[in-house]
Amino acid sequence: MNEISYVVVNVAVILIWVLQAAMFLRAIMSWIPGLDENKFGDFLYAITEPFILPVRAILDRIPLFQGFPLDMSFLFTYLLLSLLSMLLGGL
Repeated sequence: MNEISYVVVNVAVILIWVLQAAMFLRAIMSWIPGLDENKFGDFLYAITEPFILPVRAILDRIPLFQGFPLDMSFLFTYLLLSLLSMLLGGL
C-alpha cells in the first residue's frame, strides 16, 4: 500500500469512528428525556441522520421490521459502519 492510499484509508477509518461515536452519543442522549433537545443534540442528529435515513428507508420496505418497536436502522447503520471499517483494515 502506498503512502497516499494509507492516508486515505486511515482518514476514512477515523471519520467512521467519529460517526460511530456521534451515533453512540445520540443514542445515550435519547434515553434521557430532554437531554437531546439542545444545540449539541441537533448537531448529532444533523451529522448522523444522513447515514441512518437510507438504511431506515430500506428496512421500512421489509415486513419484518414494519411496526418493530426499536429503531433497527440505527443498529444496522452502526454495524455497516463497523464492517466497512474492518474491510478498510482499521488503523
